[in-house]
Amino acid sequence: MRLETSDRSELVNQLLYGEVFKVPEKRKSWSRIRLAHDNYVGWIDNKQYQEISEEEYAFAKAQTPSLISDPVQFVSDAHGQLQTVLLGTSVHTLSLLKSTYDGPSTSGKKDKGLLIETALQYLNTPYLWGGRTPFGIDCSGFTQMVYRLNGHRLLRDASEQATQGEALSFIEESEPGDLAFFDNDEGAIVHVGLIMEDNYIIHAHGEVRIDRLDHSGIYNVHQKKHTHKLRVIKKVV
Repeated sequence: MRLETSDRSELVNQLLYGEVFKVPEKRKSWSRIRLAHDNYVGWIDNKQYQEISEEEYAFAKAQTPSLISDPVQFVSDAHGQLQTVLLGTSVHTLSLLKSTYDGPSTSGKKDKGLLIETALQYLNTPYLWGGRTPFGIDCSGFTQMVYRLNGHRLLRDASEQATQGEALSFIEESEPGDLAFFDNDEGAIVHVGLIMEDNYIIHAHGEVRIDRLDHSGIYNVHQKKHTHKLRVIKKVV
């Protein structure tokens, strides 16, 4: 998904195979779309999606999401050809694409204790602005996908995610899987990560990595300095 109608425009988000959306505006080569699962808006090349009926869209939205739980898998498309799909790909909509899949998947709400286990599947993933996959992911795409794979809904951007859940007063009140948000010098929330045990945090910064967390923010042991200033901790689950 692009910010504007150009292949050179900023990548703001990624679609995974089988995700559904509405098309509020369609032009000759590009469409402005709104994702069903988080209402995120952006532009996509018309060659990159397949239109479905309103009835099929309603059917897809009514299903409990079932998502591929392996980093890389394959589906067989309508022509019997294999398509590479990634962690978090929607399985429950594959029938609309006349595709089939018989590998591991996950669905339904999971215990909060599994959030960090899921997060570790993305460890060392390169940072990619707008990314949502094990081949490239940004900080809020990372937290959104970890929650989504465990059946919990998060919005797309860090500033949007910070509006969800209950604020905690101290790090000591937090549990593994809670979200820590960080702001810039202007006070805008620009980063998010998942709190782990023993004052550690897993987050996407250069790569998905594990760092120390204290009352000031994230301390990078390799750079020997704080890289992010803590703003608020939220309990969403």
